[in-house]
Amino acid sequence: MEFDLYVAQPERGTKALPAIFVAHAWDGLNEPMENITQRVAQLGYVAVAVDVYGKGMRGDPTGDNSHLMTPLLEDRGVLRDRLQAGYAAIREIETVDTTRIGAIGYCFGGLCVLDLARSVPDALQGVVSFHGGLTGNNLKNTKPMKASILIEHGWADPLVPTDDYLAFAHEMDERKADWQAHIHGGAVHAFTFEGANMPENGLQYHEAAARRSWKSMIDFFDEVF
Repeated sequence: MEFDLYVAQPERGTKALPAIFVAHAWDGLNEPMENITQRVAQLGYVAVAVDVYGKGMRGDPTGDNSHLMTPLLEDRGVLRDRLQAGYAAIREIETVDTTRIGAIGYCFGGLCVLDLARSVPDALQGVVSFHGGLTGNNLKNTKPMKASILIEHGWADPLVPTDDYLAFAHEMDERKADWQAHIHGGAVHAFTFEGANMPENGLQYHEAAARRSWKSMIDFFDEVF
């Protein structure tokens, strides 16, 4: 099975740059995710959006994409393997400093980058989950987590219950992770997506939370790199 990568980077200089793995939301590696990847590259990183669904498989940005996401949520081992394959592909890009790699993800992608961190890959320095799923997996990896973790979470997110957040906190402590969480009052799911306007489904853009979480991400990677 083949998978897509979308690479964005600054004009090539004389030195390798840190890389950011960008994990897509439940609708797949589409134009909005490519735009985010371009925005990350403008910060001075090699930004790489990694597809975990399969080459050319895309969902509906405003529709139900459970048929794409659910099989991977039900088999987190397969998801881990696809994430690790994407991570390995990033390390093969000649402009990447393979000692400095981070990851960010949105919604389903937020869960993905946390699962990547849980697998403790070499050289992963930090991950940021934007309104991502926080449920742990059943892969029973008990190694201390090496990557620093930043969670950007909407307190009013109906798709991520408080119990999930508390269980995640306990898991991070058990794995001896360096982790932090920024809780955005009044924000729900998908708060960084400007087109999100389905409050009846718990999806709504929140300008202040989007702006603050992006700045927080910048500061986070400045520190971990």
